[in-house]
Amino acid sequence: MELSNVSCQEIADYWAARGSECGLAVDWAEAKERCWRCGYKSRLQKCHIVPKSLGGKNDPSNLVLLCGRCHREAPNIADSRFMWIWMRSTCVPFYDLYWTTRGVQEFEQMFGRKPFTSIEFDLVSEENALELLREEIRKATIHFGEGGMNPSTIASILALIEERVTERLPSGSVPSPHSHHF
Repeated sequence: MELSNVSCQEIADYWAARGSECGLAVDWAEAKERCWRCGYKSRLQKCHIVPKSLGGKNDPSNLVLLCGRCHREAPNIADSRFMWIWMRSTCVPFYDLYWTTRGVQEFEQMFGRKPFTSIEFDLVSEENALELLREEIRKATIHFGEGGMNPSTIASILALIEERVTERLPSGSVPSPHSHHF
């Protein structure tokens, strides 16, 4: 069977009839339009569970639907268990939050702490915080061919927002990301 002959609907229907979507980032009702790992609405790719080069077939029993970013991160081994383990262990339970969550994790790795944890951030209104976020997002870009911002860009935006907020606060505010020495 040719891969192009298998529709996203057939893949979603196959798995909906055989397994629970519990632990995946998608509900079967939206499985033909949302990535099964990150939950974002996106152009989906038919991803082999067992790669074709390792004997995997081009039929629904060996295919899942992933966005391009998640497809590039998917395991490429002959044991099918690991695709399901990977999808269930790395997804988030709410739509459209996966890459933001990864950005927060990246921030923690880059700066050794969680973002916005200082008591001073309680002084910032939600409206002001959202405006700062919009401004910093407008100054960033998405890598060519990607569907959204990568985790390091998100982490950097969070750091820039912290800097802008703490510049307006009195002394004793949150340490700047610039306090790291290179």
